[in-house]
Parts: sequence; structure tokens; C-alpha cells
Amino acid sequence: MVQEKTAVPPAAAPGEPGEPPRRWAALLARPVSGRAAAAVAGGLLLFLSFPPLGLWFLAPFGVALAVLAAHGLRARRAAWPGLLLGLAFLLPALHWVSPIGTDAWLGLTAIESLFYAAWAAGSALVSRLPLWPLWSAALWVAMEKARGSFPFGGFPWVRLAFSQGESVLTPYAAVGGAPLVSFAVALCGGLLALAALRLRAAWRPASREGRTRERGAPAGRGPETGPGPEADQGPGGRRARAPLALALAGALAVPAAAFAVPRHGDEGRTVRIGVIQGDVPGRGMGFLGDEPAVVLGNHTRMLHEMARAVREGRTPRPDLVVLPENSTDIDPYRSESARRQIGDAVRDIGVPVLVGAVVGIGEDGRATRSIVWDPVSGPGAYYDKQKLVPFGEYTPLKDLMFALFERAALVGKQSVPGTRDGDLRVGPVTVGAINCYEVAYDGVVGDTARTGATPLVVQTNNATYALTNLPPQQLAMSQLRAVEHNRAVVTSAITGISALVTPDGEVTWRTGELVPAMDVLTVPVRSEQTIATRAGALPEWVLILMGAGAVAAVAARRIRNLAHSAGGRDEQQVGDA
Repeated sequence: MVQEKTAVPPAAAPGEPGEPPRRWAALLARPVSGRAAAAVAGGLLLFLSFPPLGLWFLAPFGVALAVLAAHGLRARRAAWPGLLLGLAFLLPALHWVSPIGTDAWLGLTAIESLFYAAWAAGSALVSRLPLWPLWSAALWVAMEKARGSFPFGGFPWVRLAFSQGESVLTPYAAVGGAPLVSFAVALCGGLLALAALRLRAAWRPASREGRTRERGAPAGRGPETGPGPEADQGPGGRRARAPLALALAGALAVPAAAFAVPRHGDEGRTVRIGVIQGDVPGRGMGFLGDEPAVVLGNHTRMLHEMARAVREGRTPRPDLVVLPENSTDIDPYRSESARRQIGDAVRDIGVPVLVGAVVGIGEDGRATRSIVWDPVSGPGAYYDKQKLVPFGEYTPLKDLMFALFERAALVGKQSVPGTRDGDLRVGPVTVGAINCYEVAYDGVVGDTARTGATPLVVQTNNATYALTNLPPQQLAMSQLRAVEHNRAVVTSAITGISALVTPDGEVTWRTGELVPAMDVLTVPVRSEQTIATRAGALPEWVLILMGAGAVAAVAARRIRNLAHSAGGRDEQQVGDA
């Protein structure tokens, strides 16, 4: 005799207070393969949202799929789709690391993916709370903070905010910096996921009612359950549609609210900045080529060419000139020849030049330095790079790494980090010097902007990673920084992409890659500071505390439930006695 299955009563809508966790977890249960597919698809959508493709509008949908992949699972189980999300996203997004070595690319991807696993576990936990899309988005910000801090100083590349270099969400950068933009993207994704869950919950009662009718039970009523929540209004009725509409409205309201962010107007000041991209003789790890001083020669030659173009009236006279990071491959402090070659070129152009050089510090150290080179007095004030590239400019755990990996010795002399901000007086303005890798770090850029320096100048050397997805990713960071701090950003890259970004985040001039290039740009000078510049890291910490508070609330509720269960068992034992 076949026993007829009893209809399961409709579960409470996910996210409502007092919902039975097991009931809605069962409702949302999916096959493992389905969750894995959602996580991988979410990671791929995130990759597509970043440059060079730059389909920024896909980022919230990528987050939504990631949320759905982890939603309703226990934290430990949710970590696995989170790990898949990280791998699917970072393997292509960080492919630019592969010129260093496939093992470096895969190792970095594996380490960074662990942070996404931790986020998924936290997101699954807070999904038991009301308003869970808020807490999930706040945890995303916390995850990116952790990524940008650990290990070895962190790796804040490909944060969600950096997919929004020029999007409807970019204005949030002026209020809360990159963390608030990441939060806005993640919140949109969470609300889209909530809408999908509401839609599924609205659809399932309809299917259940149809199956019940086939078994002969009254519509809207299971054999042993009372009337379902849709009995009076029907599947897809107002009760089902209202939460869905609210979730969708929230997902649309987040980008719409960005239009209300106040923008700073033009202040009527400009400065003419010459930008030189000299190119290098080699490619990949051997970009310096076999002969010394070739890179130096490329850039001094371009300086002379710019000076000739000014004399002939083909280009306006600059107020200052910016050369890229590593524009000289010879230390001008220790080489009289290099010092003379730079000095001749600077005197020819007749204005101060910001020279990028790697200079010796003591016997075994070095610094990546931006030097203000005056046509009369020569080298003067300078800025030393503060955030150094691990395994590129210095070797963490040096003795251990040298013993394990022969390639670790390629770093050579260990770089020494700078200790001061990058505000440098160069001609008529005080520029904010940012060195390459540092543009990804909120603190370095923000501290420099708070000095009042304007415009920001990013000197960068991407020669090892030319024609990969790194140069366009880095340019998108400059776009976000421009809006974040109401500053134009001038990028001078040794092989490209050199560019001018206006304070509104628009790229108005850019070069190709692996070609010599130069131009004199009219750059807006703005001095007003944004809310984000003044607030610093405060918005980020508020969001982090929101996420941590949500996790603490879940933990406290579990402790209360355990205590209640233990109390009930004790009473039962007393009664039995």
C-alpha cells in the first residue's frame, strides 16, 4: 500500500523575523551542482564587470548569484561556494600575474579566494536576520578590508568599487570612498538575490496548490494544514507580490540615490602638465633589456623632443613635466653620467620635472622615489613609495623564501618604505605623488589628498604586465580616486596606459601601450575636499562594525536557543524524577 505524502505547509518568507530556520533552509535547498554553478557564474560576471571589458552593470548580478549560492546553508557548507566564487572571479581577473610565473598566479588566486569563502560563510549566517542584504553587503566591505590588510600588507586589487570607475554608482565614492561604492554594489546584489527568493517563494505555492488539487484536496489547503497564506489572495496575489516589488525597488533605489550626491564645480584654475611615456626595450620580467641606461635614454630623448616641440610652437609650454616610475634605470645620485643626462634634458625643457627612479639606500637597500628635478638647482624634494609590492620590491620572510624559492632572489636589494605623504611642490602647484601599486590603497591616496595636494599624479611601471588586464584595471582605480577626492589624476606609465582623468572620473586623454608617447595637458586644479576625503576610514569602519554586529546577533541568538533547550531538558528531567 502506497502511503500518500502529506503536503508541507508554506514556509515563512526568508528574511522575516521569527522564521523557522530549518523550514526556509529546506525551502531554499538546491542540489550541490546548482549552487556550484551559481557561484561560478557569479564569479565570471564579476570578472566581466572589470576592465578591460568594463561591463560594470554586471557586478550586482554577480554578487546576487554569489548570495544565492550560499543562502540557507550552514556557514561551513557555505564556504565552499564562496571559494568557487573567488576562484572563478580571480583566476581571469588576476591573470596579469602570470608573466611572473604560473605558480605565482595560481598561488595568489588560491590565497585571495579564501577571503571570499569567509564572506560566504558570514553571509549565510546573517541571512537568518531581518534586512539581511544590508548585513551581507557590510560583510563584503569587511572582507575587502581584510584582503587589503593581510598577509604582507594585503592585496586590495579588484575590489568591487574598482569595477565602477565610471558608472551610476561612482558618485558614492565622494561620500564614503571605495568602501561605500563596494557596499552599494553588494547591496544591489543582495536585494536582487532577495527578489529572486521572493519570486521563488511566490511561485512555489502555486505549484503546491496544483499538486494538491490533483490529489483531491481543497485548493489552498493541505490534508492536515489549515488554509495557506495565499488561500484568500491566491498564488501571486498581493501578499506575494509586495515583498518582491519592495526588493526590486530597493535594488533600483541604490543607484538612483547616487544622483543625489552633491558634486563639486569647476574652480576656474588649470595647470599645464607634460606627460612622457618613454617605453622600454624588453618585455615581461626582462623589460629593462640587456643594455643599461636604455630606459633613461628613452625618457630624456622624449624630454628633448618635447622641448623642441615647444620651441617650434607645435605644443604649448608646460608648467611641469611628469616622467613615470622607473623612468631612469640608473641611480642618478650615484651615477654622474645619469645625473648629467637628466639635468641636460630638464634644462632643455626649462621647467621642473618629476623623475621616477630607484635609488640606493645604504649598502643593501633601495627606494622607489619621485624626485623633483629643477632646471637650475637639480634634484631636490622627493617622495619615497610607502606601499611596497611583496616579492617584487621586497621579500617577506626573506630567509625562508630564499631557502625555498630560488626565484625569490630576483627581487635583489630590498626596498625601504617611505614615511611621509606625497605632497611635492612642482612648479606652480603642489602635486600629490602616488606610486603605481599605491593607487589601490585608500589610506595612501586619502592621506595625500588631505594634505591639499592637487592634482594627484600617479607614476607607474606596468612594463612586466603590458597588454594584460592590469593597466586598464589600474586606470579604473584612478577614475574612482578622482571622484573620491575631487582631484584630477594624471597617470604617467612607462609603457602605458598614461592618461588624464578629470575630477568627475572621465578619461579625457590616454595613450596606447608599448609605444613612446608625449603630450602637454591642461589639467583642472581643484582644492575643495569631499566628504570622503575628510571622513577618511570612518565610513568603512562603520560598515565593518555593521557586519560584525550582525554576526554577533546571530551568535547571541544561537546561545539563547541553546540555553533555552538546555533549560527545557533540565525541567523534563526534574518532572521525570
